[in-house]
Amino acid sequence: MPPIVILGSSFAALTAVKKLRKSGYTDPLLLIASRPVLFYYPSLIWVPAGKRTEQNLTIPLENFFNRYKVTYQQATVTGLDPLARLVKTDNGEVTFDSLLIASGGRFIKKLPGIEHTYLPCSSYSDIQTYTDRLNDLSGGTLAFGFTTNPNEPAAVRGGPVFEFLFGIDTLLRQQGRRNRFRLVFFNPSTSPGQRLGEQAVTALLAQMARCGVETHLGHKMKGFAAGKVLTEGGEIESDLTMFMPGMTGPAWADVSGLPLSPGGFIQANEYCQVDGFNQIYVAGDAGTFPGPDWLPKQAHIADLQASAAVKNLLCERQKKPLKHRFKHELVCIVDSLNKGMLVYRDDKRVRLLPPSHMLHWAKVAFEYWYIRSYR
Repeated sequence: MPPIVILGSSFAALTAVKKLRKSGYTDPLLLIASRPVLFYYPSLIWVPAGKRTEQNLTIPLENFFNRYKVTYQQATVTGLDPLARLVKTDNGEVTFDSLLIASGGRFIKKLPGIEHTYLPCSSYSDIQTYTDRLNDLSGGTLAFGFTTNPNEPAAVRGGPVFEFLFGIDTLLRQQGRRNRFRLVFFNPSTSPGQRLGEQAVTALLAQMARCGVETHLGHKMKGFAAGKVLTEGGEIESDLTMFMPGMTGPAWADVSGLPLSPGGFIQANEYCQVDGFNQIYVAGDAGTFPGPDWLPKQAHIADLQASAAVKNLLCERQKKPLKHRFKHELVCIVDSLNKGMLVYRDDKRVRLLPPSHMLHWAKVAFEYWYIRSYR
């Protein structure tokens, strides 16, 4: 029998491996990904302050694969034939009985001049280049912003932008250089970060005011140029621009034969099963799922989805009804280099804890705990 095939090597994919083995599943597992590493994107926010290096954030997975008896195939997925049960890659075709898609999404880079910006969740080299340029500046304007997928407004990841903004504000103050810089936050919405809840949006904007961060809100993006952010409400002069575009599904989704959402994500049901396909599941940023409009695109929710997907996949293989739903939960510590603000949200409540040093160290401790299990 073909093994269970998992696409991806990030949060959802690796959580699925652990959950499968913990459940007692002992048959072969095949994981397909372009690199046998986990890159811990959440901690890129600490690179400008010199607190993390590429080595800190890049975790080779050879030991993890050996411990969990995973066969790794290095390849890039190029398509899918769900009826023939085939994954198409640049390294040949792979057959499957059961498939979990956890290969992540991608950012929409269609705005004119977006090459003049730095993407917060792109790569270590991109953030290191931003850091080097920041260190070379004696002063100027730093712009930070994000937007969403116009066809799927929930497909946005704004948290890292807030963290870079507040972290760099703190860093410049520690360096005694803050008075030489103008910091500007821009967003097409007048209430950016709505998925965090109204209370959190108010707190974030109030924190910007306390830090002397200017805001440029409610104006549709037109694009970028060298030294400029272009909006329908005017231009923002910028020596360095950090920008997070909206998200969409994996590049091969259009030729996957699977149902897609308006925003280009693989459409799943409440059990993380791809609509209309037996034993094909999706978890993390590659998919779109039923739930509240604040449902986040973040590592924590990807882990919850992967856990539910694995439980339902095993139920299906055992001819049992699907019954496991993932918890609708947002947990975010918005870090500012030496403090953190906790935002928690589920179907019943929104809770906000104000910035504290303890929450910063809680985020550091979680990073250590999470990465340690893969080393």
